[in-house]
Amino acid sequence: MKAQGGKAVYGASVGILMLEAQFPRIPGDMGNALSWDFPVHYKIVRGASPDLVVRQGATGLLPEFITAAQELVADGVDGITTNCGFLSVFQTDIAAAVGVPVATSSLMQVGMVNALLPPGKRAGILTISGSTLTPAHLEAANVPADTPIGSTEGGTEFTRAILGNELELDVEAACHDNVQAALDLQAWHPDLGALVLECTNMVPYARAIRAATGLPTFSIHSFVSWFQAGLTPRGFDPM
Repeated sequence: MKAQGGKAVYGASVGILMLEAQFPRIPGDMGNALSWDFPVHYKIVRGASPDLVVRQGATGLLPEFITAAQELVADGVDGITTNCGFLSVFQTDIAAAVGVPVATSSLMQVGMVNALLPPGKRAGILTISGSTLTPAHLEAANVPADTPIGSTEGGTEFTRAILGNELELDVEAACHDNVQAALDLQAWHPDLGALVLECTNMVPYARAIRAATGLPTFSIHSFVSWFQAGLTPRGFDPM
């Protein structure tokens, strides 16, 4: 058997484009390497702050994201993802620039989740910023325009701490914000059959959301784990 070269880094199939941020990335958060059951390769996109990407439409940042994605591929990754669901608007451009599979946003799961649900049920979205999640973000991820959307903007901790890029996070309060937003969305839309978490920082609270609502809850963690399984299929020894 002969090993093949050509890469600078081996063993990390998924490359993650990271916003430049300082808020705590607790276990479960996409930016905490301990959240993954497989190696990942990170690249920070300098200047891409949470506020700039989520509240200001990532204006002017596409060239920086493309360059960082190309550098990840040059390093040796086999697929690209990002750590913000609002980057769905860059899906087509990044995919065209790198020549490998790209999964920019957790929102891309909505259509797949809808296909899993029984008649009369549909997926809803929980986002960190409902006021700035636009039809363009949804269209780029092939999300139906009438998809119910809930937001943690009405809470006291999660949206403020993450988009404010603060150094401290009250984890219990952040969890409460996420659970309450999910319960509110469920109350407003009794036809919900599942939830898709737009924000990659919501992953630590997915289990609590599932427990409170009883709804299957999909996140960037579930999406990238599926993505990784295609990039590096598990091997099995013959019987």
